Amino acid sequence: MTLFKFLFRKSDLECPRCLGKTFVDWDDIRRLNKILKWVPAPCAYCFGSGRVTPEMISKVPVDYTYLTIDLPEPEMDKIKEGNPETLERGRLREIFLDDLIKYAENHYLYDKMNAESIADLYLSTEDEAALFSLERENLIRFIEKVIEMKRPEVN
Repeated sequence: MTLFKFLFRKSDLECPRCLGKTFVDWDDIRRLNKILKWVPAPCAYCFGSGRVTPEMISKVPVDYTYLTIDLPEPEMDKIKEGNPETLERGRLREIFLDDLIKYAENHYLYDKMNAESIADLYLSTEDEAALFSLERENLIRFIEKVIEMKRPEVN
């Protein structure tokens, strides 16, 4: 760390995503309403430091779904720089996840389908050129999580 960065790092703020603890846990995921979209992991917003710059907060919403620790670092950098194309890709990813959750919920609640049947139906209608896609096994696991969350509402 350079002397300049060391002297001025006090201007950094506590990370609003992980609340300075460097790790996003289930409490943070619930607080930010990202259940089914995130899992506990090191914080991608502060990159595990617990601190962020005011510029970061002004450029990227704390609950920006696409910014996760499993993204390649160049993609994370583009998000943190506020790259419009990357931010739009993230917005589309969020819409994709929201729609997939609604799709699974509706087929489970109204058609009484199980996760495998929902996944097979979804995959049979998915466009091969779709912007986002999931492998069958990952899709089934995701749908099982959606069903698990909906189960208490049904009973």
